[in-house]
Amino acid sequence: MAIVKSKLLKNLSKNYPNFLKKDLEKIVNIILNEIKATLKRGERVEIRGWGTLSTRIQKSSIRRNPKTGEKVNTPEKKTIHFKMAKDLFKKLNNEKK
Repeated sequence: MAIVKSKLLKNLSKNYPNFLKKDLEKIVNIILNEIKATLKRGERVEIRGWGTLSTRIQKSSIRRNPKTGEKVNTPEKKTIHFKMAKDLFKKLNNEKK
């Protein structure tokens, strides 16, 4: 099950009842917009205990459309690369520190 922004805001408002919902929404929007802007500049985003996000360039290539079989030229583009933190890896795999 994926978590969407509305569920995240609902959980935050449940855990922090002293904050107004609109303030929590502003905080989440600021964080997400800052992550987007940082990645757009080509810089790395590191969140301790969770992981790092960075951009990589995927080279242009010739690929095949599986439906028609025709060759398609795909241009060079940026992709997001996620590397998990060791703490998160250990928690997911039930390993002790």
